[in-house]
Amino acid sequence: MSTVTKSALYNYPDLHDEEEAASKQLLTDMFVVPLDSRLARYAGYLRRLYRLKTPDSAIAATAMLTKTTLLTRNVDDFRQIDDLKIQEI
Repeated sequence: MSTVTKSALYNYPDLHDEEEAASKQLLTDMFVVPLDSRLARYAGYLRRLYRLKTPDSAIAATAMLTKTTLLTRNVDDFRQIDDLKIQEI
C-alpha cells in the first residue's frame, strides 16, 4: 500500500470511529511502502506524462515499482497509464 493511500484512509472529514478502527485493522495486514526519492521521481514522471494529480501519481508509481496490482474504486483515474495493472474493488 502506498503511503499516500494510508493517508487517504484518514483524510475524510466525516470519518466515524468505526471506520477509523476498520482502517487501523486493515493496515495491520498491509505493508506500507514509504515514499522515497526513487518513488517520488517516478511519480513526478507519471504526473507529467499522464497529467495526474500528485496523490494519484504516487499511488500508481508505488504499484508499478513494487510490481503489484493497484486496487481502486477509481479505475478511470488510472486507466490511461501504460503497464499499470489495475483491479476495481
